[in-house]
Amino acid sequence: MKKSFKLIDLDCANCAAKMEAAINKLEGVKSATVSFMSQKLTIEADDDIFDEVVKKATECIKKVEPDCTVKI
Repeated sequence: MKKSFKLIDLDCANCAAKMEAAINKLEGVKSATVSFMSQKLTIEADDDIFDEVVKKATECIKKVEPDCTVKI
């Protein structure tokens, strides 16, 4: 499954790169991109664990930039 989510209050491109690297290391993630320009997170992961992957990705985002939220 592949889905995109809107990111709110993503403040810098460097933070987006850190988030993307952390999310790509998560178990079950096939690919993930975080675009600073479009303020978008795109995740591709296995269907059966997709919701768990999104939850863990949100935690990664909060660690890098606590004010950034994922609109699900």
